Amino acid sequence: MAAELTDRQKNDLHRAILDYLNSSGFHETFDQFKEESSQTDFQPDTSNSLLVKKWISVIRLQKKIIDLESRLAQALQENASMALNPANSHQRGNSDWLPAVTPPKLVLTGHRANVNAVAFHPRYSTIVSASDDSTMKVWDWETGELERTLQGHTRRVSDCEFDSKGKLLVSGSHDLFLKLWDVDNDYKNIATFRGHEHSISTVRFLPGDERVVSASRDKTVRIWEVATSHCVQVLRPHDDWIRSASPSPDGRLLVTSCMDHTARVVEVATGTTKCEFRGHNNVVENAIFVPRNALPALAELLGTSGPTHGKILEESSAAYILTASRDQKIKLWDTRANQCLYTFVGHDGWVHGLVFHPNGRYLLSAADDGSIRVWDLKTGRCIRKLETGERFVTSLAWCKQTTGGGASDDGADQEPARRVNAIASGCWDFTIKIWRP
Repeated sequence: MAAELTDRQKNDLHRAILDYLNSSGFHETFDQFKEESSQTDFQPDTSNSLLVKKWISVIRLQKKIIDLESRLAQALQENASMALNPANSHQRGNSDWLPAVTPPKLVLTGHRANVNAVAFHPRYSTIVSASDDSTMKVWDWETGELERTLQGHTRRVSDCEFDSKGKLLVSGSHDLFLKLWDVDNDYKNIATFRGHEHSISTVRFLPGDERVVSASRDKTVRIWEVATSHCVQVLRPHDDWIRSASPSPDGRLLVTSCMDHTARVVEVATGTTKCEFRGHNNVVENAIFVPRNALPALAELLGTSGPTHGKILEESSAAYILTASRDQKIKLWDTRANQCLYTFVGHDGWVHGLVFHPNGRYLLSAADDGSIRVWDLKTGRCIRKLETGERFVTSLAWCKQTTGGGASDDGADQEPARRVNAIASGCWDFTIKIWRP
């Protein structure tokens, strides 16, 4: 029995059919169906048929289904092989996967200017790129297919991010606006946040997805309420262009980086600067909190043992931060002592992107020397260097999806959760590069 359409689905289908009938010249049928479907207020889309667009989307989805079915069959065959020969099961482990020093699996082309940011969807095989051409593009990162182009900003789109459930996408631009996009409604622009007085550098959802934080050249960090689009807080931790603002896992703190060569940890509730980090000799481009699962490797890096080692492992993930600078260095800081604990040296250009490996044992960085470097956090050494083929690498992202895990409906254990590994970089050669197993 066919599933019953909702009223909204029926309405969309009726309008798509009307649009197709009108564009194809079936005017008599158009008038008759318009009356029978109670769409008397319908105005045709003169640019292109909605039904044709939807049909193309259906074909694209069918192609993806066939590909996924093929991959599922392959995975089932591999699982059966592992069951017969458990000794080979370690080959399927992917928790320690690192990108190989080989050309990327995919190079996505379509932008007409520099790519400034890339963001993976938390559930779908989708990635969004933000560019100097004033657009964002939505791609299938498994096939490399361009799914749509998002237009709404009038100047450079500097950053973008999905919320934790993948329902919303937020973007920030040099046109002074943040925009909110409804992912499940064809990425419709549903809100515009106004208040910044200069270019927006970064945008991030705060934990819980109810608020967004943005950093700007107007020397402010602003907190926005998603439900109302209102700016509910203005923080002024620096007296210069703020390059980034990233929240702690609990959302109580922000770490900011600035043109004044410093990074600072700020309390969201009060706007109070809790600590300031000075040590870089140039602009601090990026700053992020160290996640909790990286603390064991961090303790080994710092050579601590005994009670001190245990103390580090008990710390919250807001106790340490990493900063990336135009002085070509990455620094690790203790937020309690305002002290630099370690400096990662190896890049030959401005360092922009910082991403932790999901297992917490590695750090990945991207810089204007055209490379992505993989650092072993236990030793502080660069163990792998990926050449992108482009001098300027502006952004870096790691896919955060997992598959499997949990229990089936009958209570039986399913296959253990597995991470979907993929890395993306945005470059000044107008491309997005994807590395994956």
